[in-house]
Amino acid sequence: MQRKHELKALAGNMIYLKPVATSDLPDEVREDAGSLGTVFAVHNTEGEQVALVANEAIAADLAAQNDMQVVSVH
Repeated sequence: MQRKHELKALAGNMIYLKPVATSDLPDEVREDAGSLGTVFAVHNTEGEQVALVANEAIAADLAAQNDMQVVSVH
């Protein structure tokens, strides 16, 4: 997991969420996802993926812990 200052350096003050079907993930990541059908990719303002989380609530907690705002991408 990223530390507060590391995540902020990667993402500015916003992170973007994008739903990802677990079937589209590499095998080792899909195994970690267990029975989840969808996970959420967390992207910084440059579009770089910085994390995968199980749900939007975890992303919101991650953002709050790092003084950031979550923006969904459709």
